[in-house]
Amino acid sequence: MNNRTALYTLMSVWFFWGFIAASNGILIPMFKEEFDLLQWQSQLVDFAFYAAYFVGSILYFLVSAAMKVDILNRIGYRQGIMYGFIISAIGTLLFIPAASLQSFPLLLGGLFVVGLGFSLQQTSTQPFMIALGDPATGAQRINLGGAVNNLGTTIGPVLISFVIFGSVGDVAPEGVGIEAVKMPFLVIGVIFLLFAVFFRFSKLPTITNDEEVEIGTGVLKYPQLVLGMIAIFCYVGAEVTIGSNLGEYLKITQNLDSSQISEYISLFWGSMMMGRWTASLSNFKFKPGIKFLLTILTPFLAFGVVLFVNNLRGSDVSPLYTYAACVVVMIGAFFAAQEKPIRTMLLFSLCGGIAMIIGILATGKIALFAFISGGLFCSVLWPSIFSLATAGLGKYTNQGSAYLIMMILGGAVVPVIQGSLSDIPSIGIKLSYLVPLACFGYLFFFGARVKTILKHQGLDFDRDVAMKAGH
Repeated sequence: MNNRTALYTLMSVWFFWGFIAASNGILIPMFKEEFDLLQWQSQLVDFAFYAAYFVGSILYFLVSAAMKVDILNRIGYRQGIMYGFIISAIGTLLFIPAASLQSFPLLLGGLFVVGLGFSLQQTSTQPFMIALGDPATGAQRINLGGAVNNLGTTIGPVLISFVIFGSVGDVAPEGVGIEAVKMPFLVIGVIFLLFAVFFRFSKLPTITNDEEVEIGTGVLKYPQLVLGMIAIFCYVGAEVTIGSNLGEYLKITQNLDSSQISEYISLFWGSMMMGRWTASLSNFKFKPGIKFLLTILTPFLAFGVVLFVNNLRGSDVSPLYTYAACVVVMIGAFFAAQEKPIRTMLLFSLCGGIAMIIGILATGKIALFAFISGGLFCSVLWPSIFSLATAGLGKYTNQGSAYLIMMILGGAVVPVIQGSLSDIPSIGIKLSYLVPLACFGYLFFFGARVKTILKHQGLDFDRDVAMKAGH
């Protein structure tokens, strides 16, 4: 199996991360009603899922330390993905007894175990994808995985809703109880096990870190990794908190009820897909003229997918048409960034921060679409952060990857911070978007600072990517 075929195989893993994460939005209101939960209790669904990444990384370090060997370097990235699928399958299968027992804690436990498996998969998959080519263009390959990830975030909620409720509408029919989650998660669990078998017997290259690997906290001596950990925390926190608090923003400022907000929530997650689909073009050897045209057309194709999916759900998509103006701004940022990781960090975090400022200061659809456009500018930051933070780590690469995955904890913590601020009468939901603004501010700082740090270490990612354009 050549590297490009291996890359396409790894992309399938990203689909499931998005599929399950976005489908949590279907479970939250269902669990809240069935278990008569308070709003903060219903948010434990996302908390359990994202906190598992942090716990999974801690376990990775503890087991590696106990065995006195880096686990992934012993078993290889391919085996790490296989074991991750097995763990996630166990989590999905826990939904069956949890539903039978009507146990909310056991359901949360199932999601937590799914997240643990995803933690191992991500710790394995992303350095694997970087290792399939030149490290300087690793962000381009991760972007391709991100494009598939957001296809999962778009399709997942629709399919899960259909299987549980028998429809893809926003309102669950009468008589649907917790036991309805058994079948979809049983099917997902079986699929996870099949993928584990596939990776066990696949001809993916067995890749480990060729350099001597050390266990412990030695990687923390690299400032790019430490700053990158905070950047991942802020990035995931910004991404999740913008979407998680958008429903409340719409209810308060736009006077929309729950049946009228789904298309806007979908548009936010679809914005991630627009950016990642566009970024994934770098993995194909298009002629310059064709690539220029596709950079313009691809985000609008993804926009069309969002409109189509929402139309299937019975939503009126005409109010979303003017969002095309935000897509045009993102396309301009792509051309200006020139596929360079550091420049991408600076431009997209700056645009994200400006979008939050506009949202806070403006009103009506301008403010709404400004907040939603945070998804456009978050879309390509993960691969840039990951490749820059692990640059030059050598024997510490696996360790650094696990530390970065740990900081997905931001998706559990930052939304709670913003939600708590919005409950303060003098602040409210609109001003609470100062929280993602602060996150974008740090991400801009990271882009500026890491450029200097890497140059001092003899690394210049933006120059190397420019030299390898067309990878």
